[in-house]
Amino acid sequence: MIGTTITEFIIDEQRRYANATGEFSSLINDIVIACKAIASAVRYGKLSDTDVLGSADTENVQGETQKKLDVISNDLFLRRNEFAGHVAAMASEEMDGLFQLPPHIPRGKYLLIYDPLDGSTNTDVNGPVGTIFSILRRPDSAEGDPTEAEFLQPGTQQVCAGYALYGPSTMMVLTSGYGVHGFTLDPRIGEFVLSHPRMTIPPDTAEFAVNAAYTRFWEPPVRRYVDECLAGKDGPLGKDFNMRWLGAMIGDVHRVLSRGGVFLYPCDTKMKAKGQEGKLRLMYEANPMAFIAEQAGGAASTGTQRILDLQPQSLHQRCPVLLGSRNEVERLIAYHQDNA
Repeated sequence: MIGTTITEFIIDEQRRYANATGEFSSLINDIVIACKAIASAVRYGKLSDTDVLGSADTENVQGETQKKLDVISNDLFLRRNEFAGHVAAMASEEMDGLFQLPPHIPRGKYLLIYDPLDGSTNTDVNGPVGTIFSILRRPDSAEGDPTEAEFLQPGTQQVCAGYALYGPSTMMVLTSGYGVHGFTLDPRIGEFVLSHPRMTIPPDTAEFAVNAAYTRFWEPPVRRYVDECLAGKDGPLGKDFNMRWLGAMIGDVHRVLSRGGVFLYPCDTKMKAKGQEGKLRLMYEANPMAFIAEQAGGAASTGTQRILDLQPQSLHQRCPVLLGSRNEVERLIAYHQDNA
């Protein structure tokens, strides 16, 4: 028996709104198809006629070396979403500026922001990777081709956020502001089926995810928190903690969403020396994941400010991310306040 497909779920959600046109549902469907195509590219890797693994010998706007799959995934996402007239423009972590639609394509009312392949360095070792996306509504007064300023909306303005995780099974996780729901791709029918309704992050946890290789660069609040976790039941937190790190935000956040925990990618002294405010991109990674975390009952902060309240200054702005079980995130915020 087939469960509720993602298309059926979105149509049912659409019925909440008397004036719904179906444009949003159609946009989600285009995103779903794009993610299926990326999942296929990731799955077959070296089995493809053309080897899609390894370096593309190019750099993205952040100066990071691109994998071939970064470029392929970005192109798949663009091509699937540019023709239907549901979006006005798109912005990708892999592109310097906006992607404007061809002149003959009608402009839709949504702005689409995405990271086509988060954790792409994991492809060489068969590790978890995925696609993260965020949908904003274009200002009603806007005309012509969208500008970067139209995209620079705080995370609270997101209409929808989600991600597709390409792991042992392919999953799509979505929120449109009414909870978080997970769908698993059933290869027998080629459809995402509701498998994880009403996903929630428990308020307490005994697990954290952080790259311990940067310990020497951490600022005092983060060092204090991790030291207390490592002290276990004999320390001030009074319980033993486990540490996990997958090397891909999407994998670590999915684990937090699935069973609780806290994900840490703080700003550190090494980043500050380079003039960076953090490692992760606000628009492509932090905002959509913060929206999902909060909708699941968790919290997301830079340590000093709620991520969703940040006013973006540029498409590729970076920020610190402390995300997950609410009580642990609030503890980290308190430690930052103590250190102010």
